[in-house]
Formats: sequence, structure tokens, C-alpha cells
Amino acid sequence: MSKKLWWIILALTMAGQAASFDAAKLPGAELKPEQQQAQVAHLAASLIARHHYQALLLDDAMSEKIFDRYLKALDSEKLFFVQTDIDQLAGIRTRLDDAIIDEDLDVFFFIFNFYAQRVAERIAYARGLLGEGFDFSQKESYQYEREREAWPKSDEAVRDLWRKRVKNDWLRLKLAGMDDKSIATTLDKRYDNFLKRISRLRSEDVFQTLMNAYTMGIEPHTTYKGPRAAEESGILMKLSMVGIGTVLTEKDGYITVRELVPGGPSALSGRLKIGDRIIGVAQRESDAITDVQGWRMDDIVALIRGAADTAVLLNVLPADAGADGKHQLISLTRKKIALEEQYARKTIVPVADGKATRRIGVISLPSFYHDFEGRQSGDRNFRSAAQDVARLLGELKTEKVDSVLIDLRNNGGGSLTEAIELTGLFVGRGPVVQQRDATGEVTVERGSRSGLAWGGPLGVLINRGSASASEIFAAAIQDYGRGLVIGETSYGKGTVQAVFNLDQVGKTGQPKLGQLVLTIAQFFRIDGGSTQLRGVKPDILLPGAFDNESFGESSLDSPLPWSQIKAANYSSTGKLKSLLPSLVMRHEARVTIDKDFGYLQEDIAEFRLQRAKNRVSLNEAERRMERAALEARLIARKASRQAGNGANDADVNAKPATKLLDDGLQADERKLANELAAENANKTAKDIWLTEAVHILSDEAGLLKLSSAWLPLSSRTRH
Repeated sequence: MSKKLWWIILALTMAGQAASFDAAKLPGAELKPEQQQAQVAHLAASLIARHHYQALLLDDAMSEKIFDRYLKALDSEKLFFVQTDIDQLAGIRTRLDDAIIDEDLDVFFFIFNFYAQRVAERIAYARGLLGEGFDFSQKESYQYEREREAWPKSDEAVRDLWRKRVKNDWLRLKLAGMDDKSIATTLDKRYDNFLKRISRLRSEDVFQTLMNAYTMGIEPHTTYKGPRAAEESGILMKLSMVGIGTVLTEKDGYITVRELVPGGPSALSGRLKIGDRIIGVAQRESDAITDVQGWRMDDIVALIRGAADTAVLLNVLPADAGADGKHQLISLTRKKIALEEQYARKTIVPVADGKATRRIGVISLPSFYHDFEGRQSGDRNFRSAAQDVARLLGELKTEKVDSVLIDLRNNGGGSLTEAIELTGLFVGRGPVVQQRDATGEVTVERGSRSGLAWGGPLGVLINRGSASASEIFAAAIQDYGRGLVIGETSYGKGTVQAVFNLDQVGKTGQPKLGQLVLTIAQFFRIDGGSTQLRGVKPDILLPGAFDNESFGESSLDSPLPWSQIKAANYSSTGKLKSLLPSLVMRHEARVTIDKDFGYLQEDIAEFRLQRAKNRVSLNEAERRMERAALEARLIARKASRQAGNGANDADVNAKPATKLLDDGLQADERKLANELAAENANKTAKDIWLTEAVHILSDEAGLLKLSSAWLPLSSRTRH
């Protein structure tokens, strides 16, 4: 029997089985692969075989990995398929490699369409439960993370999972104060919206999912990006785009204006407001307006974007208008928009120490960006992370700061070149990072800067979200002894990727095939060690909520192993090790009496405890007791803060800030005004990690002034 005929028979068999369940069906036609997608898959397999750092054969063993990853991508929490489904699909496990090699992706789309049918069945069952009510006096619990659990054994078992899931959703809203009628309406809409999101998926979405099941089965950072995803990656790297300067979100079925970019066409026009809903778009003023209600966000964004200095016409339902309110037609001229909030920025934080007040300059760097297009076109004002930080350091010098802190928290990386150049601002032309390619050849990358942009005391603040280029920089600063690394152990990504434009490789002449991001090398610290899996361990550790098993490189499937090579030729330029015991002692003494730091540790401990339990009670009385205990704790904290600040504590029994109290809602269900107000409150809240980091640097600056061992870096020699 041919492979093609085999799975067609399987499809017919399983279709008959599906018909025996609920009659629910996902709206829309079943998805099918496009011819070019099969060609892309084959082309990607060829590139992986030739260029990947540690390529694995596309064989039956790889097929099994693809199968498991594909199912995980579709149904990670094991809420839709049951074990009998998986058993019947088992014959496909070793046939997916053949599908890619033979350029026949029908089997992947068969699995997806089967998944979509199961989604429709489960959601129909969930919505049916909303009219039945629940007994919250029962003693039972719900396990909310099921990724590592077995597949439900039967349809009865998966129905019980969904009963508990819906019951928990209902209870969360009830505890937040919502009445039963409103709860039923909210949940029915929530489940319907989930169904709509699945029904809006297209062939290219399925293709991207199946491709990444293949590529990431080799190693986590080898990925495929379709044309639209590739465009978004380019925007994030250069931090600019052509558009109207709006941030959009989906609320109540409408694409809604969430933010207006300062200085952008929308903000300057004064006509488009936060909360306005876009219900129609004409790419040119002369075009007929296209009704976009019910469209996917990315499709609407694609309509709004266009060439610079061209007009786009929007049909807008104002924020304060009802569903039948009067529309407004707003014409805006597209312009180049700089994503300013993602550029490097600085602040100066004063730190009191007895009679002295030290000024710590903080440079926050969200990513290692580089406008390659601008540079290639000869734009002298092209933006790059290292250039922007160099400018900010010059300003901080003029402002006579005592120390500088580079804040790389949640900086996931970016341009390797920028990481090297940024390091050079602080160490000069010394080696920064080593790379080993697939042949085993090792190269040493060096900074090109002849002088130092900053030779004074330095710190680097990292967390578990600091990855890749962030780790290169932090590791080099640590290896040189050039500055203190403070925070959590970093992500642990020690690999180098190259981007292959598949349109250029396939010579299509138009953007339709996307990109393959391919791991081609591994990078190593100049001391010879790798950040792969292990990350960068700070000199002074601060508490963090995540551990290796839940977040970071070591939590991913198929990561490359840690390894080590010979150290580069470098010498340490600072003598900070002798100061560490004193700095740690002062840090520990300070955080012991810092109430906010103590609260942070309490919250992290509670978060980890709940994550380890991975269960919530479905008994209303028990949940109310838990909620009351949390609320009492927040009230006690508020009273303690007021007493510590000498404030009038007459209102200590007032409701506390509720950011830790569950409202039961999902992001798209909250009112936009409330969401933005909460975000603004978080922006002004005390940053406990940053506060302690600048205190540590203040301590360091004070100790260095007393230490005869300290010399300006410009007077030291380096290799």
C-alpha cells in the first residue's frame, strides 16, 4: 500500500469516528497546503542539511520528533485530543519526513483539520455547560497546567477536564463579584472568540506551525518565518516602520486604538483617539472602503501600512459612540515611525549614603537593534544600540555621574555586532566573544573602538529574560572584571543564527517564501566557557520568579549541550573581586530591613508554591478563604508602608491595590481604560530590582574611592 493511500484511508476512518461525536463543526472550509509551501519545506530541509551547526538527518527518528512537537504546538495542554486519537495517528509518526522530502504536506493539514474538529466539539461542550450551573460545595480541584500530563484516556475523561475548566472560569469571575448572568455571557463570548480565532487561521499559519515543529525539533532557535513574520522581525531589528503611528488591540470584537505614538501622523492629526474602533480601511483615498469587522489584526495592519507620504482612509467608530453610533472618516498620511520606546534611554538615580549622595546613571537597553537598511543606504542618522549608548554615556559624563548601570532585563538579544561594539565602549579593542562553527573552527570577535566611552565604575543588571547578545555583553564585562553583574542567572542561549532569505535562495524575485533562521555556530565567553544552558551567573544574585525548569534555554526541547573551549588571550582590567564580600554584606544587610524587598520574596515564594501545586480548589468556601487571606496580606502591607513613611494611616482598612487579586478576566475582556491605568500605575511603582542594583553600585563607588587599588581604566593595559 502506498504511503499516500495509507493515510487517506486513515482520514476516512477517523472522519467516520468524528461524526459519531458531537455535530459541532468549525466554521469555514478545511485548510489545504499551497504548492509553494511544499517547495519551501524541501528547500529548508536542504539548507538545514548543509548549513546547520548540528544538523540531524531528516529520517524516521526526526519524523517522530516532528510529530510530537506538532501535536504539542496544536494542543500543548492536552485539552482537545484524547489517547485514542493519538493511537490512531500513530502510523503517521514515521511518515512526516517523507511528506517533506516528497513535497506533499497533506498529512500535516489532515492532522490540523482533525484538531480543528476536536476544538469545535470541546468548545460546543463547554458552552453547553454554561446553562447547567455548578455545585461549588463539592471538594474537587482543577489542574491548570497539563503540558507534562498524559493525554486524556477517553472522551469522557476530556469532558471532565472541560467541566472543571469551565467551573474554574466561572468561579474566578464569581469571586471577583460578577453575577451569574454576566458570568454566563462573558464565558460564552470567551469560548466563541476562541473558536473564531481558530476559524481565522489560514494555510500559512498551519504551514508555519508545521515548519517550526521540524526546525525546532533539531534545536530551539532554528525557525521558519513566513513573509509577514519576517517583515515584523525586520521592524523589531531596525525599530522603525512606515505607518500612521498607532498601537492596535482587539476589544469586544473591534480592532481598537490602544496607543498613539508621539509625533506620529495619528497623534499629530488630533482626530484619532485612544479607544476609537477601526471598522473600515481604504489603502488610498480614492479606493472604496473595505469593511474590516471580524478581520484578523495582521490583515488590518497590512491594509493600513503602505509607502511613505501616501494617504490611508479610515472608517472609525469613535470611542464614546455606541455600536450604531455615527462613523467618522479620517484621512492620514503615512510616515516613517521610529519606535522610540524601544531605543536606549537614560535616567539618573540619586542614592543617599550618610551625608553623601551619589548619582547613578542608568541606561535601559530593551534590545540590540541595528538599522541595516539605513546603514546600507548611507543614512548617517541610522540607529544602532551601541551608537545610542555611546551618546548617552557622553551625556552622563557631562552630568558627572558616579557610576553607570546597563539595564538588560528582558533584553532577548538582537544584533551580535551591536553586542560586540557595546562591549568595546567599556573595554576597548580587546576580545569580546568567541565563535565555533560547524567545522570546529574558532574565531575571536573584538571591539573596534580605540578609546573608552566610559572608564568609571560599571554594573550590568540582568534577569532570566536576558538572552543571547545580552549574555555576550554581560559575560565579557564579568570576565574582564570590568563591572559588577547583578540580578538573576540569564536565559542560557549560547548559539548564533543566520537569516536565509528563501526568496533569494529560491530566486523567486518577490517576497512570498519567507525566511529560515538557522543556527550556524555556538558562541563562547572569552574565558572559554559557554553561556549555553548555564547562562551568566551574576556576581550578586537578586530573587527571581523563574527557575531552569520553567523558563530559559534548559526548559526547551532539544537544546545544544554546554561545552567549553580554550580561553582567548585577554587579561582582567578590574579588581572588583576583593570588593565583593563587602558589597554582598552591605546588600544583605540592606534587603533584610527593606520591607518591599521582603514582600517581593514572599510573593515569589508563594508563586513558586502555587506553580508546584499546579492545582486550585473548585470549592467556593476554600477559594474565598484564600482570597480573603491574600486581601488581608495586601491591607497589612499598605498599613506597614504608611506607618514606615509616617503617613496618615486612617485609611488602612481601605481596599488595597488589586494587582495580585484575580479578576477572572482575560486581556481582551478588560476595559481599555482600566488596562491602561493599571499599566501606568505599574510604570510608576517602585522597581525593587533596580533600586537595589543602584544601591549596590553606590556602595561600590564609595569603596572604590577608598581603595588605592582602583585606577581609571584608561591607565591600564589590555591584550
